[in-house]
Amino acid sequence: MRQLIWFRSDLRTQDNTALNAALDAGPTLALYLITPGQWQAHDDAPSKVDFWLRNLAELSTALRALNVPLLIRRADHWAEAPRALAELSHEQRIAAVHVNEEYGIHEVRRDRLVAASLADEGIALHRHLDQLFFKPGSVLTRSGGYFQVYSQFRKVCYERLHAAIPRCLPTPKAQADMDIPSDPVPDRVERFATPLESLRNLWPAGERVARDRLEAFAEEQLWQYQGQRDFPAQPGTSQLSPYLAAGVLSPRQCLHAALQANCGEFDSGHPGAVTWINELLWREFYKHILMGYPRVSRHRAFRQETEALPWRHAPEDLNAWQQGRTGIPLVDAAMRQLLATGWMHNRLRMVVAMFLTKNLLIDWREGERWFMRHLIDGDLAANNGGWQWSASTGTDAAPYFRIFNPISQSEKFDPEGRFIRHWVPELAHLDKRDIHNPARLGGLFGVQGYPLPIVDLRKSRERALSAFKQLAAV
Repeated sequence: MRQLIWFRSDLRTQDNTALNAALDAGPTLALYLITPGQWQAHDDAPSKVDFWLRNLAELSTALRALNVPLLIRRADHWAEAPRALAELSHEQRIAAVHVNEEYGIHEVRRDRLVAASLADEGIALHRHLDQLFFKPGSVLTRSGGYFQVYSQFRKVCYERLHAAIPRCLPTPKAQADMDIPSDPVPDRVERFATPLESLRNLWPAGERVARDRLEAFAEEQLWQYQGQRDFPAQPGTSQLSPYLAAGVLSPRQCLHAALQANCGEFDSGHPGAVTWINELLWREFYKHILMGYPRVSRHRAFRQETEALPWRHAPEDLNAWQQGRTGIPLVDAAMRQLLATGWMHNRLRMVVAMFLTKNLLIDWREGERWFMRHLIDGDLAANNGGWQWSASTGTDAAPYFRIFNPISQSEKFDPEGRFIRHWVPELAHLDKRDIHNPARLGGLFGVQGYPLPIVDLRKSRERALSAFKQLAAV
């Protein structure tokens, strides 16, 4: 009986739960839906869509080696997915469809409607756990609720991992040739511009590239991760997030690479390995939050009382932040890195988010949307979780009075100004003292055309504290 695997954010053949299950069950075909309207509605970045398509082309080649034909269909929005799946299943005499679970209210609704449509045709939809270690709803508090504090969630995850480490699945074996040709993978989709070649070259596609990068990180950089991950001028982070977001790598592959490098330990042993595994669990935590508290998928604050914060409508300040023209060098360097590469160093994501939401007192949703529209690793759970953490509106968020000073952050984590010199070249001639705060040099128009700060850091901090205190007093 023919099986169909519907690929979504799981663009790989190795350690793919749904693919292995489908091949074990019978002759298998693969499907990918091109959904530009849905991608646009979700603010997916052109660089991200391009990255998906390039990885889809690599996936098609890998599937060909397994004699699994890849069929491409269009469904502009997910509302059209039930009809597309039903028609294809009827056309190809499919007995069962296999998917790896995705999270978020739109994804859950889509799959529920697809399951109902297929059931009307007598076709089963099998859903598999793949992009998480633990199924949402299986890691709960003693009272049966979802965890709201990461450290408590992590403790239970550690207990579960001690009992059983999720295994990586064996490489699937090629099936008999089905004599069905694969469809060509488009190299672009309307409404999404093709990124510059310089950006594309930073993020080559394919499982082989992703596994090579994971292996190199585990062998060469993992040991220094705890000490170097906060320094944006150093190659201290894995930069694997685009491959995880697209499912070109699985979290299990990442966990096993870290375990192998750390003699099988995940909560002891080398601090670098432990710290990186904890980052994988943060990723897990935010996806569980999506399922436990659906309002965060609806652009609502996790801490509902913070919806009353008096956010400023300041389009000129917002634009200056977006374009890296705030007059605060580290903020501007980070924002320019995002525009040029589709990626931003994790500490800098916190720095620029706190600057927008605290110093400028602009709604975190503006920043969340801008990030999604430019990040090659855009992921609803991680992006929303990070923004709400920085804005002090989210689960287990930074206390409202914890506000990063971007100049102090710059002096501490880019002491020589290397990162700033690269991304803000108009300041490259300044010494390592002045480059962090060129406004101290004076001048009516700033340094060589570089703007003066758009906000006073001390006064704006006091404004933010006052706004949060008033909220707490209500």
